[in-house]
Amino acid sequence: MEAKNVSESRTVQHRIVMYPDINGFGRLFGGKLLAWIDEVAGATARRHCGRDATTVAIDNTYFKSGARLNDIVILIGKITHVGNTSMEVRIDTYREEVDGKRYPINRAYFVMVCMGDDDRPMKVPPLTLENDGERMEWETAEKRRELRLQRRQEGY
Repeated sequence: MEAKNVSESRTVQHRIVMYPDINGFGRLFGGKLLAWIDEVAGATARRHCGRDATTVAIDNTYFKSGARLNDIVILIGKITHVGNTSMEVRIDTYREEVDGKRYPINRAYFVMVCMGDDDRPMKVPPLTLENDGERMEWETAEKRRELRLQRRQEGY
């Protein structure tokens, strides 16, 4: 199986916040944002493994700020780590101003598993790390993976 670069699976999605997307405070509903993030995570994982992938865990998500009606929201996904059948996907979400300046809304890490035709997990391609930033992401992903394994042993 041929290795892939991080850039090969990079996924960018643009959304405009519309009335069905807002909560009672006039801001983007957090559940809607999580759905958008899950879509980007799935697309990013699929681009890496070449198959459908399913969400196994939302490892971390932190809401830094909100978005309002008519704001442009940009979601950027990239693979940060691969295991045997799983991939960690980082999704950064921004609110973009008219002048193009971006403000962070959210960063999330999803664990996705590549699915075969028999609905069983299957092997994913290795990941080629091309720069120090990608190597640092890999190392921090290894730490998150260890914490996930520890929590699972503890029953969480």
